[in-house]
Amino acid sequence: MAVIPGDGVGPEVISASLPVLRAAARRAGSRLEAVELDWGGDRYLRTGRAMPPDAVDVLRGFPAVLFGAVGRPDVPDHELIWGLIIGVRQALDLAVNVRPVQSWAGVTTVLREPDGIDLVIVRENTEGEYAGIGGRAHAATPHELGIEVAVHSRPAILRAARYAFDLARSRRGRLSLVTKSNALRHGYTLWDSVVAEVAAEHPDVECENVLVDAMAVRLVQRPRELDVLLCGNLFGDILSDLAAVLAGGMGMAPSANLLPGGDVPALFEPVHGSAPDIAGRGVANPVACMLSGAMLLDHVGLPAAGRIVRDAVATALRDPSLHTPDLGGSASTKELAAEILAAVETTTAP
Repeated sequence: MAVIPGDGVGPEVISASLPVLRAAARRAGSRLEAVELDWGGDRYLRTGRAMPPDAVDVLRGFPAVLFGAVGRPDVPDHELIWGLIIGVRQALDLAVNVRPVQSWAGVTTVLREPDGIDLVIVRENTEGEYAGIGGRAHAATPHELGIEVAVHSRPAILRAARYAFDLARSRRGRLSLVTKSNALRHGYTLWDSVVAEVAAEHPDVECENVLVDAMAVRLVQRPRELDVLLCGNLFGDILSDLAAVLAGGMGMAPSANLLPGGDVPALFEPVHGSAPDIAGRGVANPVACMLSGAMLLDHVGLPAAGRIVRDAVATALRDPSLHTPDLGGSASTKELAAEILAAVETTTAP
């Protein structure tokens, strides 16, 4: 696989995760090889580009990519976001972003009763408000304006919807389509129509349409009733960050970017970003990166190794003394990672 540590805490969580992923692969009777790529903010400052011109061709030589984080205070966010992570998603046509959210025994959250959360947010990943269409005009005048165009196409909606319905069918059989079609009457009414067609192809999946503001309330008040959420790009981005709090915070939130049925590498990344405020302090939570790695192992045909990683994470998190500061503890990145690695290495081989 390719590994892009990136910026901020990215290199820290990647270096903590790789030994865990390699050990899990060994326990499952396989081997995991990683090639590190120096893409990100440092490269941007050196060369003016976050990744090389042939970056997509380079990535196509790997079955999967593990990505750390992107962003640093001395480079405008949009330069690195568009120059790296969104650029890769669009160039590889990684149509679907998958963000699982679950409770973890021993981890306290904002909920009085934190147990019983198990949902997945499926987000269309290449269009919507992140299509990159628009511009600015009349700069530095009283009439300056910015135009951002949202794009929603039938093919993009179809492939995200089919993936989400198939996922719901393999889980508890419930899907919630999240839009704002009462106010945004073109793009999101198209979502309603296309998803209704896909729902007809999946009569065993219960489907409901929910407005995004109402879903934000439900995620806080009644998250246990939710199974699979299907969202456009912007709403999926926002709601998945909100939902991460239900699992303990952004340090617990993994994700996958993939093209269902495609022949391009999938990209797996923790949701938390580069967190420059804690970078270099050794306190970043590595769990989101490890769980992203577990999703990568599933994707490359090593589901037993993925289970080993998740079980080891669960074992370590039951001990509050191993929690990093974002979880209310005082453990370091290395201390938590060491216990997870030890749990992996003592796992009985499947």
